[in-house]
Amino acid sequence: MANGGDRQAREASSPLAQRLTYLFESMHPPGAPYTNGHVAEEISRGEEYGGVTLTEQYLSMLRNGKRVNPSPDVLRALAKFFAVPVGYLMGDLSDSQAERVEEEVRFLAAMRDQRVRAIALRSVGLPPEVQDSLTTIICQFRQQMNLPTDPPCAGG
Repeated sequence: MANGGDRQAREASSPLAQRLTYLFESMHPPGAPYTNGHVAEEISRGEEYGGVTLTEQYLSMLRNGKRVNPSPDVLRALAKFFAVPVGYLMGDLSDSQAERVEEEVRFLAAMRDQRVRAIALRSVGLPPEVQDSLTTIICQFRQQMNLPTDPPCAGG
């Protein structure tokens, strides 16, 4: 039984399962994350997804690592739905490229927060030196609150 549990733990930690879980948790409208059923239904009924038919159960198996080798069409449809490069799901990107995709996802997720959006929009048009000063101030607040300073403050 321990071997079966070990196998399940390995499967659940497959790169595809991890990336899908990350996208489900991060890429959604304000409110709650998408469900497997919602994503499967949207992809299955939308012509823009290449006529792919996806079930809630199959998507669940992809997310929990029980299925790790979906067709390229399924991966393209999921990538299109979540607006990420298909190479991110296929594992074709370098580590730095995959990190860049995840950074963009974090940015989009942060922009769902109305307060974050307001701060960003209020800085538009300010001179670069003022924007740099604001970044420094925000980093200082993050440090005082024991929050990580990156990626939002990296290279600021």
